[in-house]
This record gives sequence, C-alpha cells and structure tokens, in this order.
Amino acid sequence: MLHLEDYLNHLRFERGLSALTCQSYARDIQLLNTFVGHNDLQTLQSSQIRHFIAVLHSRDLSSQSIARALSAWRGLFNYLIDHHGFSQNPALGLRAPKAAKKLPQALSTDQAVQFVDIKGDGLLEIRDHAILELLYSSGLRLSELVNLDQDQLDFSEGTLIVTGKGNKTRIVPMGSQAMSAIKNWLAQRATIKIATDNPNALFVTQQGKRITPRAVQYRVKEWSIKQGLNINMHPHLLRHSFATHVLQSSGDLRAVQEMLGHANISSTQIYTHLDFQHLAKVYDNAHPRAKKK
Repeated sequence: MLHLEDYLNHLRFERGLSALTCQSYARDIQLLNTFVGHNDLQTLQSSQIRHFIAVLHSRDLSSQSIARALSAWRGLFNYLIDHHGFSQNPALGLRAPKAAKKLPQALSTDQAVQFVDIKGDGLLEIRDHAILELLYSSGLRLSELVNLDQDQLDFSEGTLIVTGKGNKTRIVPMGSQAMSAIKNWLAQRATIKIATDNPNALFVTQQGKRITPRAVQYRVKEWSIKQGLNINMHPHLLRHSFATHVLQSSGDLRAVQEMLGHANISSTQIYTHLDFQHLAKVYDNAHPRAKKK
C-alpha cells in the first residue's frame, strides 16, 4: 500500500509506539488494503468501511480486534490528511460491534463457605484464612485488598475504608467471621519484622513486605486444590460470589452497587442475571409444571 511504510515510520519514530503495536497496525492496514483492492483510498466512503467492519464481524473476529483495526485505519487516514493531502477520514465516528457481556461466574453458597474455611495454625494458613474471608465478606477487588493498611479497619463498627478505582474511597462492611480471622492474623503479624517501606500494610509476607497481587492469586489457586474445589479459582470469583449472594438475599441492587464501588448501576445489573438464573433453577426444581417433559 502506498505510504504504508511512511506511516509505520511515523508511528515508530514520531509517536514512539512499540514494535509489537506497529506490527499489529501493519497487519490491520494490510487487511484494509485487501478490502480496498485497486480502488483509490481517497475515494473511500464511510459506508465502505462499515461494510469492511461487517465482514470482519462475520468472520468471528472479536470486538477488541475489530476496534484495534478501526483505530489503525483512523490513524492512517489522519496521517494521510496531515501529510499527503487527503481530504477526509472515512473511518471517523465508526465503532466496532459491542461484544456480548459474559456473565461472571459465581460460587454457590456452600462452595464459598467450604473454600474460605481454612484450617491450620501456621502463619500462612492464618494469613490466607483472613485474606479469603475478607475477599468474600466484603467483595473487595484484588488491588483493594493488597493495598489495605491496618488503620483502614474499624472493628468496633465492623467496617473498613477501601480506596478503589479512580482513587475513590468507600466504606464496606466486614462480616464477623472475617473480623475474627483478621484479628487472629494481626496477632501473628506482630511476630514478623515488618519492612520499613510499608510499616502499616495489613497483609504481608513472611519477610514483612506487603503481599503482591500475584502472590494472592497463587495462594487462591493453591487453596482451591487443597479445599477440594474443582474450579478455576481466582480472587475476583469471590467478589462475584459476594455480589451474587448478597443480591439473592436482599434484592437491593443499589446497596450492592455501593458495596462493590461501581460508578454506574449498569455494572452491577449483570448480577441480576445471575440472580434470575438462581431463581429459575429453584423454580424448575420446585414447580410441578415447570420442567418440560
């Protein structure tokens, strides 16, 4: 394609994009070149770009891949307008098809209780028990958990202050089981020499350093095996389970939104689908005329 190498050099040397990003853009622009064929790029219309998007969608390309291709095409036309006298950008204002929202997986109540109920009196067992109880009790994001400091906990009120996305703070409840597990951990924590860079970190390693997200992910997977759960466990699954179980019991979507720290109610509404699935299962099992024969 004419001017392609000039554009890629512009991305590399003027915009400073990585070699991997430039390779992806080159593939996307070659794809556009295949669609365009012998036609003149300057005469390309938005309706044609929209058709190209439809073709990509019909090939089962992901929404993310189509969005990246559109971004590459928009960038190319902007470059051609600035440097080679093109008059319009036919990719401007077009969007990739929205990906269908996947329902988050959630543990059953019995599975969640089985998973977080860790036994053992070793330092790691006591710490991990507190971590899992708190994740399930309060619906924390992994980043929120590892960044917790001791002074964010209020045992008298049964709450903790969380700093979430966008540096926004919120107050969330702690269950009695979580508080008991955390108090046990704090007694163990007092025996560790804490690193000076994070002296107030709530959850630390045996070396006294603030625990990392990767370490928590690893421990969660390890405990899922030890607790006999044949599930691809990850910390966020406990957040999903927290939201689903609270919504099933209370039906209060706004309260769940506040506790999760969602800026928009639409982010929380996905849990209503999980709740409906639960109700539908109860209906199928309970109603004599529910199941199809």
